[in-house]
Amino acid sequence: MAAIPRDNLSLWDILFGTVHGLIRERSRKIDLADLNTISVSVIEDQREIREGLRMLIDGTPGYKCTGAHRSMEEALAQIGDESPDVILMDIGLPGISGIEGLPRLHELCPTAKILALTVYDDDDRIFAALCAGASGYLLKKTAPVRLLDSVKEAVDGGGPMSPEIAHRVIRLFRDFRPPQAEVHDLTPHELRLLKLLSEGHNYKTAARELNVTANTVAFHMKHVYEKLHVHSKSQAVAKALRAGIVR
Repeated sequence: MAAIPRDNLSLWDILFGTVHGLIRERSRKIDLADLNTISVSVIEDQREIREGLRMLIDGTPGYKCTGAHRSMEEALAQIGDESPDVILMDIGLPGISGIEGLPRLHELCPTAKILALTVYDDDDRIFAALCAGASGYLLKKTAPVRLLDSVKEAVDGGGPMSPEIAHRVIRLFRDFRPPQAEVHDLTPHELRLLKLLSEGHNYKTAARELNVTANTVAFHMKHVYEKLHVHSKSQAVAKALRAGIVR
């Protein structure tokens, strides 16, 4: 049988059965005796893609889908019991976004590698996701075989990225300049709060660290948003890191 051209495949091919040939081809190359099964949880609001990913993962020797969630809220309620090695997470989720949910996923699954799997390739989302703790950033047009290889790469300690994303990350670092003495008029308490959030804390855990209530944290963050001209925690953390306000 002729080999299936891989370069022209995307996740959408999963829905039309093309991926089955890839799974069979890949299975013939794997020594089942040497397998250590990699467990993967999926967070994706589009049912077709979510079920396609589940089929791809469960249909490939050496991989197992431990959960497929349609929202971050659902994932946060269940994923702690799944103990996945890798979490494939969409960013543009309804309700709690992928980036906002990243620190909470780390709390529930501290050893899991979290890979963003998204259609978004803009600098702000890439930077925010990586700063929030994503181990890699993949676009949804990634070929199924490359996606599976990226999951294994993450487990092995790598940071898989789609080529277009890797180029953007390189450019972001190349163009980055140490900030001028930019003054945002943040108080020491606000700076301490931003530092905690950049380290992966949420409002509740930051409140415990500061010995205040979560409502107090929310009150201070409202002023932080106004001073930094942002509208969310992930934007505030990304801007603070980019500007060198916190390190």
